Amino acid sequence: MCVQFLCAESNLTLQRRKLSFFIPKTNDDKKRRLEQSLVDVLEARIQQLQSDVVDVQHAKVQFVSAPSSRTASTLSGKSPKSQPQAKDVPKSSKSNASSKCMEKPSREKKNKLKKEQHLQKIQTKVKESKASKGSQMLPGTSHEIISSTAKKTAPINEKKKSREKLSEEIRAAVSSTSATAAGTAALSQKALEEAEEGMRRRHLNTDIYNIMMRVWSKQGKLDQIGHIFILLQEAGLKPNLGSYSAALECMGRNTNCLPEIITRCLNQMEEDGLSVDDLFSRCAFRQDEQDLVLNAIRVVQPQYQPTLTTNGDQQYPSVVENYYTQRTEHRYPKLHFTKQELQERFTQQLSMEEACTVTIDSVEASKPATENVDKMRKLLSELRAQWHKTLLQAFKEKKMILFKTSSKNLRSNLYPYICLLNDSEYVDIMLQSVTKMPLSGESLMILAQDLGDRVYTKYSVRLKQQNHMVQKISSIYSSYIDILAKDTEVLPRERWCELEAEHTAGPILKGVEFSWPYIVTLQVGTFLVDLMVKNLKINSDVLGSAHDRKLIPILYHMYTFRCTRQVGFIKPHPIYTQILQDAMDTKLTFDSYVIPTLCPPVPWASIKFGAYLLTPTKIMRTMEGATQHEALLEKSQNLQPVMDSLNQLGNCAWKVNKPVLDIIISIFNDKGSVKLDIPPPMSEAPKIPHFNPQDPSYMATEKAQMRKEVVDAKKKWGEMHSLRMDALYKLSIANYMRDQVFWFPHNMDFRGRIYPCPPHFNHLGSDVSRAILLFAEGKPLGPKGLDWLKIHLVNLTGLKKRSALQGRLDYANSVMEDILDSADNPLNGKKWWMDADERWQALACCMEIANAVRSPDPEQFISHFPVHQDGSCNGLQHYAALGRDVIGATSVNLMPCDLPQDVYSGVAQQVEELRARDAEKGQKIAQVLEGLISRKMVKQTVMTVVYGVTRYGGRLQIEKRLKEINEFPKDYIWVASRYLVLLVFSALKEMFTGTREIQDWLTESARLISKSGHTVEWVTPLGLPIIQPYHRKRNQVVSTNINFQIGHDVKERPDTVKQKNAFPPNFIHSLDSTHMMLTSLHCYSAGLTFVSVHDCYWTHPLTVDTMNKICREQFVALHSQPILQDLSTFLLRKFCTGPIKMKQMESQTPPHLKTNTTQYGQLLFENLLFSMLLFFCYRLEKHNFSLCNVNIVTAVVLILI
Repeated sequence: MCVQFLCAESNLTLQRRKLSFFIPKTNDDKKRRLEQSLVDVLEARIQQLQSDVVDVQHAKVQFVSAPSSRTASTLSGKSPKSQPQAKDVPKSSKSNASSKCMEKPSREKKNKLKKEQHLQKIQTKVKESKASKGSQMLPGTSHEIISSTAKKTAPINEKKKSREKLSEEIRAAVSSTSATAAGTAALSQKALEEAEEGMRRRHLNTDIYNIMMRVWSKQGKLDQIGHIFILLQEAGLKPNLGSYSAALECMGRNTNCLPEIITRCLNQMEEDGLSVDDLFSRCAFRQDEQDLVLNAIRVVQPQYQPTLTTNGDQQYPSVVENYYTQRTEHRYPKLHFTKQELQERFTQQLSMEEACTVTIDSVEASKPATENVDKMRKLLSELRAQWHKTLLQAFKEKKMILFKTSSKNLRSNLYPYICLLNDSEYVDIMLQSVTKMPLSGESLMILAQDLGDRVYTKYSVRLKQQNHMVQKISSIYSSYIDILAKDTEVLPRERWCELEAEHTAGPILKGVEFSWPYIVTLQVGTFLVDLMVKNLKINSDVLGSAHDRKLIPILYHMYTFRCTRQVGFIKPHPIYTQILQDAMDTKLTFDSYVIPTLCPPVPWASIKFGAYLLTPTKIMRTMEGATQHEALLEKSQNLQPVMDSLNQLGNCAWKVNKPVLDIIISIFNDKGSVKLDIPPPMSEAPKIPHFNPQDPSYMATEKAQMRKEVVDAKKKWGEMHSLRMDALYKLSIANYMRDQVFWFPHNMDFRGRIYPCPPHFNHLGSDVSRAILLFAEGKPLGPKGLDWLKIHLVNLTGLKKRSALQGRLDYANSVMEDILDSADNPLNGKKWWMDADERWQALACCMEIANAVRSPDPEQFISHFPVHQDGSCNGLQHYAALGRDVIGATSVNLMPCDLPQDVYSGVAQQVEELRARDAEKGQKIAQVLEGLISRKMVKQTVMTVVYGVTRYGGRLQIEKRLKEINEFPKDYIWVASRYLVLLVFSALKEMFTGTREIQDWLTESARLISKSGHTVEWVTPLGLPIIQPYHRKRNQVVSTNINFQIGHDVKERPDTVKQKNAFPPNFIHSLDSTHMMLTSLHCYSAGLTFVSVHDCYWTHPLTVDTMNKICREQFVALHSQPILQDLSTFLLRKFCTGPIKMKQMESQTPPHLKTNTTQYGQLLFENLLFSMLLFFCYRLEKHNFSLCNVNIVTAVVLILI
């Protein structure tokens, strides 16, 4: 029925096709997972061939034709024997005499004849099988394969194992096609037909058939698409939008296609409940596919125009409904650049991303080079040139071996993945990885993942270039610049969507990108690692220290233990590390996404596309290989507030604080400074002692002590090198951007917490990173700006924590002489700034204050300096608000007080009282701890207890603080830390009564959910779906026989311990992120410059008061929502219903969950409106707001009530 529009066939054939083989609807979840995995791998195999089908060539490599299938032979009108035999082989083999295809053409001819005879036998079996089984089962052959998917580690029955094996065979057979242009489609269809034999058919879905349809449509083979429709219906599946899209594309490609065929196709779509407009709103078009589909439709409907979807009927979460529906007073700020400047910056960014890598000068390059340094640099350059040739030759040889394997059968291998780029590009990726490898070595899994990701990123960029997406992005961005260069009432996301709708021609920007399966990424990475380990070698006497000359590997594979698990490790040879250290390389090469963008990021308008122009970026960071988050996001319809918040944060422009950067670089290139957090060079690292363990003069205890000293020295050496390289990357990138304005694209983790995409240099970094960042846009200080700079400076020093704002301001004025001296003589003066908690930020603030006070009019001084407002133990604030806990709210500044409250000092005081009571009773450890309980001792434990730290983790934190006290007896450290952690937890339980009860309810709920076989899910008040990706770990062996542990496989049961322990902190993280997003949205609509570091908010000194007001109001708005009640309702509906009706829901709720639901869903939300007034003043740890500010918030609360 579905192919009536494709070919004219007899009524008997049509009726045969109507006898669909329906797949049982049991075990839907497992079937869905298998289908998705199958689609992922098949997409990876086919998509890299699509651009080659039309041109009949593949990159720079030519391939031997694989035997054509029966269908392909029929299409060409020739018998298999009449098919011309390809005479070319891959270029990589021309210099290699090992190719038997070149040496013995007669043998090749015989092999080909055997293959053709084998195919004829298969065709005979196909006909016999079809005649006997009808439309219910198509014949095929099975092949043994190297599985690239997970095998269950938990015990399962034989039937289940059989189904899993069949699924793996289908995935390999269908997706493993030789990478030829002419033979790919035929072999792929043959693999697809083989997959339909027996129980294999149940693991196929429509999307897999659509992949083959797209391949045939590129060749204009309408009859082959008709054949796929036959297979589709015989499998009991219905065509979807992708099926009709491929058919219409093929019709548009055939200019002689009859209008009647197109009309029947459109009519059949309508019968299946699909509209033509759905094609253009939901299908992912590449290259000219959309234009061809539109051309086909206009043959029968000349006036047709796709209907543009609008957000007019968009349903927004209640907490932001007014924000989107009432915009009369919104004014979104412009960027202070002309349209021409923004266009030039776009061109520079596009060039950088097309190159995929950026090479910059190292800040160490300014150091004078000695004779030995010059010698080592020359040696390193020669070695790299030699390694490039060696790796290139080895890569081509390995590639030829894989080609022969793939051309003989349909067995799965990596051949298509190593044909995606030029051979030299793979070699460059490997050498870049070797250069950046830590001198202490790297985990094999991390290294393989990094290499695989780099290959995927470069391939994705190349694919976008081939699909003509660069031209379309350039066209849209040129129009998008208009909204950035002027004030507007339209959000960037909305404007970008409008522009996409206007530029309908060509490929679409969202939805065309897909990620490789995690296992494939690891396989590609381990393949490259294996080449590096086997082929990168160096002469043993290159430094003149060896007695005999021989080639030795510069990398070697070893095993080490992480906790109790053995893991693979790739470690560089000491000779290579010595050369690398002595050379002090003057150039650093980074991936393009590591560098901040030179133009405003592409706004997130969908979950598939945003941030960078070409570099693939996910809107949600997840554990590698986890796919459940992406599936949830695709189903969500109201992610606009989340995307708008990401866009607002990404649109903030930055520049470098050059004076501070120059001071830091000068210290870095000298000998560093541990006190100032500037890592010293490796010449200052402790020497690793050497001793002969076989020396009989050493006692056993002496040997043990010396071994410990060696281990400690190596550990210290590795830590120093890691810190030094981290600082080198940050400072080199900052120095590279010193004369530029730049931006940080943002995305989020699975809890909704937001992070900048560039990993090294950003405002979430250390004190050094933050000190060298300024807002690119300057604003006058205004009447209160200078005071806020002074208060901010005092906050950075860590002094006057319990003082009010006026007290802090008075202190700043009293030390103004020291502040000015620090600004004028930072390294040779009184050095007052060096005693601050955040030293470098304090120095930067001193310089800003000095410039302001020395200006003619401080109120008109243009300041680019960001002022921070930090939360008071933000997690406890949310718990106190959720539990309507008055005592806890007071401790974290949610209630108005004369002075700011310090929860850490409060807990320390409570612990001291408990200790004193025990000491009076004669408890020894309590007496030993007399006078040692301090705020610093308990701060880290108090801060992290809300995020799930256990007593064990808290004991380790306190143990670390005790070790820092020189006079504390070391013999009591373990006992004292265990004793103190119990006191801290007891004090917190007394101060925050509601917190522990809510934590217990969340923990128990997660335990019950995970025990039932589900992972915990919830939805934030902004509509962001969240799922915890913690599953039982399984072992996965990749093609190189390397075993990896994977803990995110959705086929495994949930990890109950991780699920229940992580739910409370993750839930609070999601609320914290929601509050930040709400604040960012309202700051943006008010015209403020706003960025955040989780619960620490930044803005200009001029707008601090406005930001504080918005921050408190949005805390009110968030906790005015029935958060716990909504969570309870969601959990009941999600995990306690199924087919059960709402009236039966309560009886199906587990007893403990039901009890807690009643307790916290009702008790915490009824008759507590009055107490909401007590903590709607959002207090910050470092600031005490006046009662007039409290009245502002109280007025808002009264309106809400």
